Amino acid sequence: MVLKVFNTLTGKKEVFKPLKKGEVRMYVCGPTVYDYSHIGHARTYTAFDIIHRWLEFKGFKVTWVMNITDVDDKMIKRARKERTTVFELATRMSQAFFKDMDALGIHPDIYCFATGHIPEMIQLIKKLEENGHAYVIDDGVYYDVSKFKDYGKLSKQKREELIKHRVEPNPKKRNPGDFALWKFKKRGEPSWTSPWGEGRPGWHIECSAMSTKYLGEQFDIHGGGQDLIFPHHENEIAQSEAAFGKKPWVRYWLHTGFLNIHGEKMSKSLGNIIPIKEMLKNWDAEVLRLFFVSKHYRSPIDFRESLIEEIKNGLDRIYNVVEKVKSLKTVGKLTTEERKVLKDLNKAKDGFIKAMDDDFNTPKAMATVFNFVRKLNKFLVEKKSINKKLKAEIESFFHMFSEVFGVLKGRKVKPREESLKKLIDMMVEVREELRKRKNFELSDKIRSKLKEIGVQVEDTPKGVKWKFV
Repeated sequence: MVLKVFNTLTGKKEVFKPLKKGEVRMYVCGPTVYDYSHIGHARTYTAFDIIHRWLEFKGFKVTWVMNITDVDDKMIKRARKERTTVFELATRMSQAFFKDMDALGIHPDIYCFATGHIPEMIQLIKKLEENGHAYVIDDGVYYDVSKFKDYGKLSKQKREELIKHRVEPNPKKRNPGDFALWKFKKRGEPSWTSPWGEGRPGWHIECSAMSTKYLGEQFDIHGGGQDLIFPHHENEIAQSEAAFGKKPWVRYWLHTGFLNIHGEKMSKSLGNIIPIKEMLKNWDAEVLRLFFVSKHYRSPIDFRESLIEEIKNGLDRIYNVVEKVKSLKTVGKLTTEERKVLKDLNKAKDGFIKAMDDDFNTPKAMATVFNFVRKLNKFLVEKKSINKKLKAEIESFFHMFSEVFGVLKGRKVKPREESLKKLIDMMVEVREELRKRKNFELSDKIRSKLKEIGVQVEDTPKGVKWKFV
């Protein structure tokens, strides 16, 4: 099947063809580490993690780079508020971010810090100055947007509209829409030496410099949230294509939709920003991963506890069926009923692959999995054995789902749930002892009472097993 992706640059789905056969180079804009990362970040990075996983499943060798912005206006403002240094703040918050990403199972190939690439940024600015796209005024070095005819091609806006959004007013700028490449030093701000004087890089030049260092002057995928389309990604294109003379600088631009909280935009003014670390206290990482991709990555998603609870229950059903299949002994003959299950399985696998190849349609792919689980559960009722080939095919299907979605790595339970499990284990042991003493009336009563509270006890040839239902 052919993989198609929606390209923000062209506004349509396109057949995915990387610049180099068999290899994909992908850059995703990471966080500005002035505060703890929130669930909006988690939604974006989970989406790109699954894109990364799917590309690898398709056989591509993928290099995924994510930047860490550790110096900018927000960093300086927060450091002053906390009476600390920008570097101490960046170290603390970046470590917290890495911990969040590790918990969510998100692992880019390369993390790159802005402050570790100042020389590359200076060289890029020098190149822009030499070819007439940059100029110096009293507060820094600026990019001249009038020199780039394609300015606005990503955001699909006219230049007159774009300049209304600029936040760097200076009457000495050639054009209102010109943006800073290098900001001259101000008192109390971190700074580096440059040909133009002490200062620090502008935000946009950071990503152009770092992405091209690791991925080359042209690469395949550049991603981030929809809020980065303008000005950040628009300005990256202007800088990079002017500096390197290659178009398109990036072949495919992918952007994630916004995450809202109970129908409202997430914002500090509303006080509804939820840090990733707080979410992880209440919900398992696998449940959160499935929640973040329960809507298509380009669509908005609304955070609601009820929806996450539905996702949790759905994941539990998948775990239950996977564990049930694993426990079955294998036999050689394929029954008529099993042939139908195999047919359903192949249909589910084809549907899963088709959905993921259609611009990474995770909700549709998830639907095929849940639909197959429902059918498989009906088949497994009272089953003690299964055809060897069918068992292997079923396990292979769930392995694919596990590897692509980053789930089914093992159930995780909270301490209180662990205590409950120990209590149930104890009750099951008591029941077994009663059975040995032939006190079937009391042992059956325990089994019945456990069932009433959602615990199903099964007597199998391999011993007693129980599960939540």
